[in-house]
Amino acid sequence: MGELANCPTCNALFVRTPFRVVCDACFLEEEKTYETVYRFLRKRDNRKAMLHEVVAETGVAEDLVLKFIRTGRIQLVNFPNLGYPCDKCGKMIREERMCEGCKKELTKQLRQIEQEEKISEQNKSKSPSSTYYSQRTKN
Repeated sequence: MGELANCPTCNALFVRTPFRVVCDACFLEEEKTYETVYRFLRKRDNRKAMLHEVVAETGVAEDLVLKFIRTGRIQLVNFPNLGYPCDKCGKMIREERMCEGCKKELTKQLRQIEQEEKISEQNKSKSPSSTYYSQRTKN
């Protein structure tokens, strides 16, 4: 079920659901801007437009266009020059959340952490018989 929240756009009180993260008034406004963006992209000449061109021509905020792309309302398959930034480095991508370079770096770091944990486990499990003690007695 939804929870009571303030709209991130206008600060009005509304019931947040997994499908609606803004109030009704802002949702209707977003729908109008979506129609504006989609009408622009639907024209054959504009299908190869880049993100900054869409923002400049429609007057819609870049964050809102990116929201439409991330939620799947604008399908990137139909628009070859559109994309959204990688969550880590900001490079423009067309699928998933991170670019290939960031994914490789993340998996490399995870492997390194796993190896460090494995080494620390091996050190903990070593038997105490390898410790030597010496006593000196005076003659």
